Amino acid sequence: MARQPVQLGARRSGAARAADDRLRTWYPPATGPLVDTFGRVHRDLRVSLTDQCNLRCVYCMPDTGMRFQPTTQHLRTEEVVRVVAVARSLGIGRLRLTGGEPLLRPDVVSVVAGLHRIGFEELTMTTNGTRLGAMAGPLADAGLTRVNISCDSLDPVRFAAIRRRGTLAVVLRAMDAAEAAGLGPVKVNVVPLAGVNDDEVETFARFGRATGRPIRFIEFMPLDAEGAWARDRVVPGDEIVARIGRRWPLEAVADPDDPAPATRYRYADGGGEIGIVASVTRPFCGRCDRLRLTADGALRNCLFSDDELSARDLLRSGAGDAELASLFRRAVWGKRPGHGINDPGFLAPARTMSLIGG
Repeated sequence: MARQPVQLGARRSGAARAADDRLRTWYPPATGPLVDTFGRVHRDLRVSLTDQCNLRCVYCMPDTGMRFQPTTQHLRTEEVVRVVAVARSLGIGRLRLTGGEPLLRPDVVSVVAGLHRIGFEELTMTTNGTRLGAMAGPLADAGLTRVNISCDSLDPVRFAAIRRRGTLAVVLRAMDAAEAAGLGPVKVNVVPLAGVNDDEVETFARFGRATGRPIRFIEFMPLDAEGAWARDRVVPGDEIVARIGRRWPLEAVADPDDPAPATRYRYADGGGEIGIVASVTRPFCGRCDRLRLTADGALRNCLFSDDELSARDLLRSGAGDAELASLFRRAVWGKRPGHGINDPGFLAPARTMSLIGG
């Protein structure tokens, strides 16, 4: 069970001991795992390789006028590798590459190769699939282990309307190419939007059962650049499970130690599984073990927090690995108990999803 934050001076008496307690509360441990004040040990890092994207999905970006960061602000390959190597030394075991669209980064294969040499339990990537068909083989050879591919409709016309760019056929071929290259099991990420594509929930379930690809249904989150998020556009995870379960009975995959954001369900007949990422209706903050590194080198301890510390500034000022390690510890130590989406005073973060890394 996660422990509560230490109260100032609560465990010791005397002015000197009270001051010592304050220091422990304000400053992270100098050794040991990456633990926050609620006892959550952090083992997962999401690294955005670019904020740029070649699509304009309706739940993420405006159709026109999107401004991207100059690539000179992004971490260089050697900088990404160095920061991630420090993270690995602190106990980070799972690494996911994100964007924007990570495959738009020209040196992405070199980045993957450099990260693979560090050695991780998992080295995965989330991609929109538009460039994956030709790159699946080189990425696998460089050390990538698996991919998640975003796909929000199995109808070509609707796909084009949601994505505003790209074609469904290319993404479906990318799934095949990824599996052929050994980057499976390919997980398919779907964002159901009420009144837009939520009628395809069962269609995606059928697709997953037929292909053996786990489907991850992700609730629409208040991170879109247009600020169009509204609670009535969210399709609750419980509703998705109920709808699929009426057609194909589901069983919850019970794993209380699994910190992954998706709650997993398997088909009772053995036909595969689905996952639900219910960030809005069923927040999983209490078991969150993730950190994020943006393309421009900002270390963030929560997707919905504006708190960030710049690893890039440290790197480019000549800092050593010990200072980078301290940055990680400070970021984790400052993590709040939850993201607060359902609090009355919640404000969406200044950075939107593509600027943070999905």
